[in-house]
Amino acid sequence: MRVNVVVKDLGRIAYSEALRVQFCHVQKQLEARSHSSLVKNTILLCEHPNVYTLGHRSSLRNIEDDQNRLEILGAEVHKTKRGGQITFHGPGQVVCYPIVDLRSLQISLRTFVYGLEESIIRLCLRYKVLGERSPHTGVWVGDNKICAIGLHVSRGITSHGLALNCDNDLSWFDHIVPCGIEGKGVTSLSQQTGTTVSTKEVKPLLIRSLLHQFDLQEATEC
Repeated sequence: MRVNVVVKDLGRIAYSEALRVQFCHVQKQLEARSHSSLVKNTILLCEHPNVYTLGHRSSLRNIEDDQNRLEILGAEVHKTKRGGQITFHGPGQVVCYPIVDLRSLQISLRTFVYGLEESIIRLCLRYKVLGERSPHTGVWVGDNKICAIGLHVSRGITSHGLALNCDNDLSWFDHIVPCGIEGKGVTSLSQQTGTTVSTKEVKPLLIRSLLHQFDLQEATEC
């Protein structure tokens, strides 16, 4: 039987508010589990105003000085509980937060991450862009990352997620070492295709790819 999932598009939303929304959905899942009742899994879509986020493995040499430097550029800086290191989110980038109970899918975290990557690779192929895996998490086009993935798991329930570069200003990545990987770059669907690929265009394609990959059925919220 296919697992139900509710899809919500939060639009452009502050990163701190998106964290609050994720936390609320995770708590609902945990409470439902404790009462042996069912809360549908949720996929949250959004875009963020310019913000740098630091995963728990981030290793800025002097966090306070670096935070001040990045904020002067006009971006917020947030420490997070997700895996990975520092990355950037901004307008023109689709951010997807799956709040999913892995037990309902009967898969491991490793398989879930693989599935997220596979969903993006399939989406990229629709634009004739060859996305690939590498020893580093995420999806790459050659030596350039097109989609970053960083998750947090609490008692089997996922939060945080993936960020797919569509038509965002990639120059914001010049001020950091994206995901802490030296000698690698970033790219976007627009850069790879030479055309404007908007987030509005990509969001339904991403949802379709995720539903197919994890055999999910989109449902309405009660």
